[in-house]
Amino acid sequence: MVCQQEELVTKVWDLYSQISSLESLKPSKDVNMLFTNLVLTCMPPNPIDVTKLSNKVQEMRSNLITLCGEAEGLLESHFSSILASYQNPVDHLNLFPYYSNYLKLSHLEFTILTQHSTQVPNQVAFVGSGPLPLTSIVLALFHLPNTCFHNFDIDPSANSKAQALIASNPDLSKRMFFHTSDVLNITNALKQFDVVFLAALVGMSKEEKVRVIEHLGKYMTPGAILMVRSAHGARAFLYPVVDPGDDLRGFEVLSVYHPSDEVINSVVIARKQDQIMAMNQYPIENNKGQGKNNNVILPFKCCDQDFQLQAFSPMVEELAIEEQL
Repeated sequence: MVCQQEELVTKVWDLYSQISSLESLKPSKDVNMLFTNLVLTCMPPNPIDVTKLSNKVQEMRSNLITLCGEAEGLLESHFSSILASYQNPVDHLNLFPYYSNYLKLSHLEFTILTQHSTQVPNQVAFVGSGPLPLTSIVLALFHLPNTCFHNFDIDPSANSKAQALIASNPDLSKRMFFHTSDVLNITNALKQFDVVFLAALVGMSKEEKVRVIEHLGKYMTPGAILMVRSAHGARAFLYPVVDPGDDLRGFEVLSVYHPSDEVINSVVIARKQDQIMAMNQYPIENNKGQGKNNNVILPFKCCDQDFQLQAFSPMVEELAIEEQL
């Protein structure tokens, strides 16, 4: 087992060295080949716990996640521009090489949502939507035809490209909105959303991720659903990890799904608790420098099946969002 993990780390480190030496991470033959090899290396189930690796490996992993995020953003931006060249971009989404994975992931997340919520959401937020907001588009087209989607991203050019994709669609253009804003600057407007999706690459470090989740926990309405994308095992070399037992304070964890196929992201589904429930679950006296509360028992409903998953203007932006809502 130790040899298997050492071999994995060695392979990942070698690929990291090659990727970090590239002049550009824009889509190209070399970039595509290296990242494909990296994904194939990290895809097989592996019991490795990245939090227990040496500081040197942890630093490499952190840098690699940043490189993966940059490459993913450039890939999505590239294909968003290609799609926008068509008269009706939504009719050509299958040009994106991983579109089928988004179809399966969105169907899964919708299924999970219906299992834990009796009402169809009226307002959904997607934090970190990027230039190619496929999750929002697929959910809006095939699963939630009467729901409004508010997409948040820190990059104005990403939102501009995303807006261009749905502008010619008479249905989506009325139900999808794009906000250039940092979620940490949005407060009361978050109370309007029945479901909030948190993209895997929002909060690249552990501290940033927890800060975003704590902010959502502070301002989301009790009973609202939070869907967080994470990573597990060797796949944690590609995406940040969310610890359901430690990072989701103020939320009741409903389910955790770890895929074992070619789609990388895990999915954590949680419900925002009211203040009294949260205080009972995480007593104040246990939070004063004590780290984890070992008495917490989370209601996991882990799946035993394989699933295919795959900073901004404050008050003015918030008022604009509330007006649209």
